[in-house]
Amino acid sequence: MGLNASDVDSSGFPDPPAVVRRGEYVYPPGLRFNLPFYRFHRFFDPTNPILLFEHLQRYGRAAHYRILLRDVVLLNDPADIGEVLIDKAAFFGKDRTQKRMKILLGEGMITSDGEAHNRGRRIAAPAFHRRRIERYAAQIVEIADALRVQWMPGAELNIAAEMMRLALQITARTLFDTEVTPEIHEINDQVNVVMDLYNFLVAFPRAELFLNSPLPQMRRFRAAKKRLDEVVDGMIRARRADANLDRHADLLSMLVAARDDQAGGDGLKLDGQQIRDQVLTLFLAGFETVANALAWTWMLLGKNPEAESRLHAELDAVLGGGRLPTLEDIPRLEYTGMVLSESMRLYPPAWAMGREVLEDVSIGPYRLRKGTMVFFSQYIVHRDPRWFPEPERFRPERFAPAARSGRPRFAYFPFGGGGRQCIGESFAWMEAVLALATIAQRWRVELVPAQNIELQPKITLRPKNGIQVRVMRRD
Repeated sequence: MGLNASDVDSSGFPDPPAVVRRGEYVYPPGLRFNLPFYRFHRFFDPTNPILLFEHLQRYGRAAHYRILLRDVVLLNDPADIGEVLIDKAAFFGKDRTQKRMKILLGEGMITSDGEAHNRGRRIAAPAFHRRRIERYAAQIVEIADALRVQWMPGAELNIAAEMMRLALQITARTLFDTEVTPEIHEINDQVNVVMDLYNFLVAFPRAELFLNSPLPQMRRFRAAKKRLDEVVDGMIRARRADANLDRHADLLSMLVAARDDQAGGDGLKLDGQQIRDQVLTLFLAGFETVANALAWTWMLLGKNPEAESRLHAELDAVLGGGRLPTLEDIPRLEYTGMVLSESMRLYPPAWAMGREVLEDVSIGPYRLRKGTMVFFSQYIVHRDPRWFPEPERFRPERFAPAARSGRPRFAYFPFGGGGRQCIGESFAWMEAVLALATIAQRWRVELVPAQNIELQPKITLRPKNGIQVRVMRRD
């Protein structure tokens, strides 16, 4: 996948054809015909847009195509991505994918715009302050330790399912201050129903107008969304009725009690719908992304025994005597962090981002018309050989401090960037490092041979059929 160093010129991209000029607008080169024309080509697969993005790399710095009457531009250069996310962010709004996610997530932090987005971040930000994160660290390690004692030497496991189970337990404890109750399973089950419909909801023209139609997909979505709302609303009502709300240290209690009293706030609390929207957003962000990041990490360690051995050596040195890791150990678990960073380079849980041009704007050498959709894919950019030589190789050393300092900002952006950068990044990072360290301290993995591990790019980047491993004790 991706370009090899031999395929590129000194600028890092193939020598591109001339830009495409349309009156005052300037677009990058790209597909000659409208995208549906290519429906029988290998790269046309509505269930896997990564194939299209990989095909478009041949056009270099950026590529252009059209879907019916809509112009679409894929940006591959970190400088251009920085213009969209930082320098000229005011010219861009959410793309259709994020707007469609409102059908599920309402006005959560992923989907909301403007003051609604800013208000949500102000209210949720205290949940991710270091003092609160410290309280969650011990819970994460406790849950990961409980999982690792359940494994049997030589057992074959779907490590993706195991990491989903682990992340679900952590999310239940930190978001709801509970174990994995039937209500938590119900939330997870219904979110999975919606995830299975994700590509349909995104690709179907004006899907939001057909929510009440008899289409089978829409009936399944309505049933899942109704059940999700019922379960989460019930948990919110119970927490609001709790006379001892302060005894809970979870994110739900914080949202129930919080007022928008920071600078620029209105001093009001969130209503029930606003809390539900934020809870579902935090559930998806805290559960799916970490579980998938850990699953891909175990796969890569199973394929790269030298990196796995170096990881184990660090764990033995830092956690002498076999003690469990703590929050204070994270800065010393340097190689563990490098392993996770390299894993998220190759398999970023958030694999693509998009924006819609709100007003005519220039990005790099291009002049884009209002209404143009702009995409950039972490999966693609993270494989740019200019910044990551031999990009398909798993080399955690790429994330040693000296190596990181030589790359532009948006050569690597697994948590997004700009004003919409993931507010829970520090929490997700802590969760992943502590969970990996706790389990890898006792176990190593071997990939079960003759399995087909496929990408499933939906809201997050999942392994389509799971990842089968054999777990082996280290002691």
